[in-house]
Amino acid sequence: MRHPWWWIATWFGCGLSPIVSGTIGSLGALPFAYAIQAYGGHTLLFAASICIFIIGTWASNQYLRHTGREDDPSEIVADEVAGQWLLLSFMPFTLHSYVVGFILFRTFDIVKPWPVSIADRKIKGGFGVMFDDILAAIYPAAVYFLGFLALTCLNKQEMLHPIQEFLAGH
Repeated sequence: MRHPWWWIATWFGCGLSPIVSGTIGSLGALPFAYAIQAYGGHTLLFAASICIFIIGTWASNQYLRHTGREDDPSEIVADEVAGQWLLLSFMPFTLHSYVVGFILFRTFDIVKPWPVSIADRKIKGGFGVMFDDILAAIYPAAVYFLGFLALTCLNKQEMLHPIQEFLAGH
């Protein structure tokens, strides 16, 4: 039996995928995000993203210590979970938002624009493993809301309705 930190760091083994483990970890985060949002809404998902960030930092430190690794191993995907949940906590609770959020988050997590790239290289340990994905989640949130503003300017009401409902609820 594996230690609890191993299950958290690898997100129940999603990080063991031989290819695209970060993408598999992000996919593995979605059903949990859905259940959390369905039960407690955006606020609970936001709180859960902060909790998984804190717990994931601990689990990542344990994983690094027990494996003797110093880098950001691909097996650790709790960072993808925290970033994915953080982004989704700011988006409407729709299938469309989950698809767009997943694609945008993975894009920015892979590309690692500044300052995500600096955090990825310079900040070490479990905190570093987790922190760059939190930063990466900020970019798609900005893109999503810029898209909202563009749709508003173009007066595309049918596309804006789910976002307007979300904003009215907050």
